[in-house]
Amino acid sequence: MEDSTPRIEQQDTPQGRLFVVQGAWTAAGLTREAVWDALTAQLKGLGDTSGSPAGWSLEQIGKLDHLGAQVLWNHWGRSWPAQLQAEPSQRAVLETVAKFSADPPKPRKPDWTEPFILLGTRVLRLLDHLKGLVRLIGQLLLDIIHLVRRPQDGPWRDLSGHLFHIGATALPITALVGFLIGVVLAYLISQQLRQFGADAFIVNILGISLIRELGPVLAAILIAGRSGSAITAQIGVMRVTEELDAMRVMGIARGFRLVMPRALALAVVMPLISVWTTIAALLGGMLAADISMDVTPSYFINSLPAAVDVANLTLATSKSVVFGVLIALVGCHYGLRVKPNTESLGQGTTASVVTSITVVILVDALFAVLFKSVGI
Repeated sequence: MEDSTPRIEQQDTPQGRLFVVQGAWTAAGLTREAVWDALTAQLKGLGDTSGSPAGWSLEQIGKLDHLGAQVLWNHWGRSWPAQLQAEPSQRAVLETVAKFSADPPKPRKPDWTEPFILLGTRVLRLLDHLKGLVRLIGQLLLDIIHLVRRPQDGPWRDLSGHLFHIGATALPITALVGFLIGVVLAYLISQQLRQFGADAFIVNILGISLIRELGPVLAAILIAGRSGSAITAQIGVMRVTEELDAMRVMGIARGFRLVMPRALALAVVMPLISVWTTIAALLGGMLAADISMDVTPSYFINSLPAAVDVANLTLATSKSVVFGVLIALVGCHYGLRVKPNTESLGQGTTASVVTSITVVILVDALFAVLFKSVGI
């Protein structure tokens, strides 16, 4: 039985070396992993034969298709060997491959202006996003004025639905994460305070850190990942299904029906979720403090009002309102910029979550600098 394994044999002739190609050089024979690995190793062992006076003989090939011809053509350096013995049908296949094989792209010389062009492109893209966000804020203010003047035209059903889906359904996950964060934070703080005998100060540290910073920021990050992405996906799907175009045709204002209900809902919900998350975190910290440092819950509850000023809670609530509005605006901004294809929808949702979390952290840092003397 004839061996159909694709292979190359070397023969020494009076005219020089002759590479005899044997076997079945077809897609069925070459795509088997063991055969392809062995043939690749053999071709590497032959070295680069392009431009060499060695001859090639294809007359003993059992079968040859375009894949096998492409392998040979690539090994020849995309040029004809000096001596080639082939049947007319084999030569025709090789000529077809040579005709439609594109030369590999030449390496482009690095241009010193490319980093500056890339930087300028990203800066312009950032400015374009900022311009769109400012436009959304202005439109939101105009829509709120319109709602105050004519409350009967307001999308109250949409607002109540967003209040439920963004607020009520987020209570379990925010409570769980807040509780665990409080436990972890209390255990870490207790390890340090025990060294100095300052066990009672755990109430001060937990109260300030959770009420003033960690509670609102943690709730905002959770809502940004949970509801911010949902807002972008909802509006993005409306772009893919051409519902936004239909709204424009019917004269329905997108800002009044899509952006404003979500922004108002998040502005109302975020302070409540922030307080809810903070309470859960304080409960977790109180439990961990009782277990690790024998700080009783009654002492913790009685000492908390004296350790934390009410201004901290007011500041945290104010921050949460700003966080909620910004998360809604960022989600709507990226949702409205989605192109009518699924790839753009995925990219927009990812960018929305990342941008929302980044904006929350930046705004929190700004609040920390501006109100550093409040409640401390």
